[in-house]
Amino acid sequence: MRVEPFELPENLKEKLTKAKKMEWITILYLVTVVILMYLVMGSSQAMKTAWLEDALSMVPAISFLIASRIYNKKPTQKFQYGFHRVFSIAFLTGSIALFGMGLFLLVDSAITLIKAEHPTIGTIVLFGHQIWMGWIMIAALVYSSLPAMYLGYKKLPLAKKLHNKILFTDANAQKADYMTGFAAMAGILGIGMGWWWADASAALFISFSVLKDGYTNLKDAVEDLMDRKPLHIKDDEPDELVDKVENFIKSWDWVEDAKVRFREEGQVYFGDVQLIVKPGTNVSKAIEEGLEKLYEFHWKIYDVTLMPVEQIKDYSEKDS
Repeated sequence: MRVEPFELPENLKEKLTKAKKMEWITILYLVTVVILMYLVMGSSQAMKTAWLEDALSMVPAISFLIASRIYNKKPTQKFQYGFHRVFSIAFLTGSIALFGMGLFLLVDSAITLIKAEHPTIGTIVLFGHQIWMGWIMIAALVYSSLPAMYLGYKKLPLAKKLHNKILFTDANAQKADYMTGFAAMAGILGIGMGWWWADASAALFISFSVLKDGYTNLKDAVEDLMDRKPLHIKDDEPDELVDKVENFIKSWDWVEDAKVRFREEGQVYFGDVQLIVKPGTNVSKAIEEGLEKLYEFHWKIYDVTLMPVEQIKDYSEKDS
């Protein structure tokens, strides 16, 4: 078992620092968005839904910043495997918040639509001119969407490099923020044209989007905590690193055959390797040297147990 604190490679430390900085920028920006949206949303259901989504979107950024202060602490007597899973917990927390808010928004929007409530958008006087509040709402929605899209695109490559799912979820949600903005704009314009149902329909569309993202992320977070086989965060395909490690171990001159099993602990992998050792091998020395080679092989490989066996057992079954 490794007992030293975890350190990312130098090139990834820079990526993590940049990601933290972008999350701080995100939180400060979202605070201004939430305040602005609250001031102009009026009685529009679509604006209310977009405002709640913007408020909720601070959760992943806050979770990431908290987790990034804890994950690399040295293991203790109480937490002997370290604190790497704090990122998985942050991912789960953000997913539950997103899923719960999606359910609330869906029910709230549906009730508004069923009751056939007719929202109104008034006017204000600015600099001696009467202006429809709908235009101000649309301007606020543009402000809530376009910078968020930019932040999302900038964070995506960082999340992939760091293999960080809470950061990836945050980036993906922000990248798609324009959908929420455009839907809310359509609802507001619909009210202006006399289509009372357009506002609640737009809110319903937004709530479906939030609920879908929440369900997908919640499913992934739970499966990760159930020690699912490591997957890429970008496409949910098996991480080929597992096979590469297995082939690397099989190439050792003292190994006859090997079987690798890994699980994700936040950004890094824990696992075990069954080994059939060739006769005449100094097993204890070979294992010590093998572990050093593994830890140098890739930064994601953090804690591995090498187990000499007489026969390799495959504990898994084919997924149905």
